[in-house]
Amino acid sequence: MSAPHRARKRFSQNFLVDEAAIGAIVGAIAPRAGDRMVEIGPGLGALTRPLARIVRPLHVVEIDRDIVARLRSAFMPDTLVIHEGDALEFDFAALGPQLRVVGNLPYHISSPLLFHLAHGAAAIADIHVMLQAEVVDRVVAAPGDSEYGRLSVMLQYRFALERVLEVPPSAFKPAPKVDSAVVRLMPLRERAPAAADEKLFADTVARAFSQRRKTLRNTLGRVLSATDFATLEIDPQARAQTLSVDDFVRIANFRADAGGGASGSEPKKGR
Repeated sequence: MSAPHRARKRFSQNFLVDEAAIGAIVGAIAPRAGDRMVEIGPGLGALTRPLARIVRPLHVVEIDRDIVARLRSAFMPDTLVIHEGDALEFDFAALGPQLRVVGNLPYHISSPLLFHLAHGAAAIADIHVMLQAEVVDRVVAAPGDSEYGRLSVMLQYRFALERVLEVPPSAFKPAPKVDSAVVRLMPLRERAPAAADEKLFADTVARAFSQRRKTLRNTLGRVLSATDFATLEIDPQARAQTLSVDDFVRIANFRADAGGGASGSEPKKGR
């Protein structure tokens, strides 16, 4: 029998052990035979085992070599396809279309990992991931909410989001110092607002949230004039968290029509 695995802080490892929570998460995912599914960070297999009984093969992405070795000894290759490496560098689209993504995301890289998944949204059917509850608050926040920010806008541009369930610290070993929650992301596809230049859209959002307490005149003043704000019918005295995703798309498309307007220094990344 192999020795117990010691959770590694550098990988933000907190292993799900509560059977009720595991059952609730698998129920929310609703796996079906024939699904193309990948799990990020399978860890000790709490979700992997019930998912692999239904989905054949189940793909997993895991960076911890010790866990990879455990998975290889516990599962047959035709049951579990293991991709050893960093999920931030993994090409999820390479697994094929209509990919279902699940996982208990490492909390220290959850935001960049969500951005990474968003870039591959065209190949994704849905995403069910567990995050810090406060990150889920940000992800699902509406314009005007204090938690609404860059992450909210960039994900809501591509996905419909739903908070699915709460998971307490006691469901993990070791228990984290924060609450967790599962969020569902469904690609908007043809319903998504269309930015003419997605890099310019991302630049606009980053600039607007670079200084959350500043007005749009301060944060976007390098790329929009007073006349531009008036044409867009956007109050330059407002703050970024009052704008909808559609508002950001309108601003970005206006900048694209005007030739970019990306003068000035690079924006600092807001949350």
